[in-house]
Amino acid sequence: MAKILVVGSINMDLVVRVPHAPMPGETVLGGDFETFPGGKGANQAVAAARMGGEVTMVGRVGNDNFGDMLIQGLVENNIKTTHVIKDSEAPTGVAMIAVAADGENLIVVASGANYKVSEEDISDTRTMMRETDLLLLQLECPLETVTAAVELAKAYDVPVVLNPAPAQPLSTALLANVDVLTPNENELVLLTGEEDIEMGIQKLLDWGVKKLVITLGANGARVISEGMDQHLPAHEITVVDSTAAGDAFNGALAVALAEGKSLIDAVHYGMAAGALAATKRGAQPSLPARDEVENLMESSRGRN
Repeated sequence: MAKILVVGSINMDLVVRVPHAPMPGETVLGGDFETFPGGKGANQAVAAARMGGEVTMVGRVGNDNFGDMLIQGLVENNIKTTHVIKDSEAPTGVAMIAVAADGENLIVVASGANYKVSEEDISDTRTMMRETDLLLLQLECPLETVTAAVELAKAYDVPVVLNPAPAQPLSTALLANVDVLTPNENELVLLTGEEDIEMGIQKLLDWGVKKLVITLGANGARVISEGMDQHLPAHEITVVDSTAAGDAFNGALAVALAEGKSLIDAVHYGMAAGALAATKRGAQPSLPARDEVENLMESSRGRN
């Protein structure tokens, strides 16, 4: 079983259905209100666990009801939580999400305890890191913590997958230590400062990124690595809620890579997982099991 270490955020998602995304200054009357366990880190951990990975989560929640509920949710998904700390000084992170009728979403995050995840927390994972097959990260925790995790992984030759979301400028030293970078198009623009996608890609390669997987939503994904530049078309689905589709992609990709699959094969797993997640409401409730992912991949092969 592939051992995945996830360092990242753990949030409670507060979700409102809206007929359309509000414009600046506009008030929109919403419909149903629901709460779901979320946070990019926790979502990717659950996605990886449902894909059959042996997953350990590193993060922080508040010493509050949301924190208790979120830890329980991780445990129920067979995720090891020995490195999930209850912070006595900060509340559990929350994300306020408006989901429009077309499935697109607007998200505002109050980070809370997620921004207390520290370099010391990473040091405490040293023994576990040594036995890990792959490290999976995002950018909803302090950048210093992300950097410390990447450096520790490199010390033990552990492959690193970084989902640079929410996007922010990253040092070339950090990028050069990442084995697979998985931005979407908006994140690519914000990372590189280049509106032109091709120029942005070239800049990332010049900065030392070895393998680049750009997720394109309904247009699939683009895989760039060692002279390869390949576009993979998306699965045809009806989008219900795109929340956590990217997290499903990254969790499935990480497990497939940790199992020794090729980058292209791993991306196929990620795309199927992301497509299935977009067909259901909520973040973690939408994340598919491995048999669902493999069934979709098989049925898509049959249609081609």
